[in-house]
Amino acid sequence: MMTIPEIRNNRQLLNDIDWNMTPEEAVRLYLEWGNNWARGNYVIRSKDDVSHYFVVNTWKEKPVLFLVRRNSEIAEDLARIELPHPIAERFMQSVGYNKGVYAVDGELRQWLQQELGVQVTTS
Repeated sequence: MMTIPEIRNNRQLLNDIDWNMTPEEAVRLYLEWGNNWARGNYVIRSKDDVSHYFVVNTWKEKPVLFLVRRNSEIAEDLARIELPHPIAERFMQSVGYNKGVYAVDGELRQWLQQELGVQVTTS
């Protein structure tokens, strides 16, 4: 698994991260790609189409951040990142302490972008 410094130093990977991808959108695009309308500019045409994005997994005791590489055949975890306690606690409060897989946004996204040394504007 990659670390934050390894991701930060991999300019190509940083450029490939889709900061607006959500777990729900990844499922819609990559697992249901033959059965839905193209709602945006991005359409999956084959298994060669790939996205890189972050998710927060709250199924364990502490929430964990994952960098995922997904195509229509597989989702591969490239990095597993422990969250600082205050950010993890506020994130859990924001999702009502529910178990699940969530998009990275708000304070958590700002923290992660700062750690990776990137600035991204939202669309």
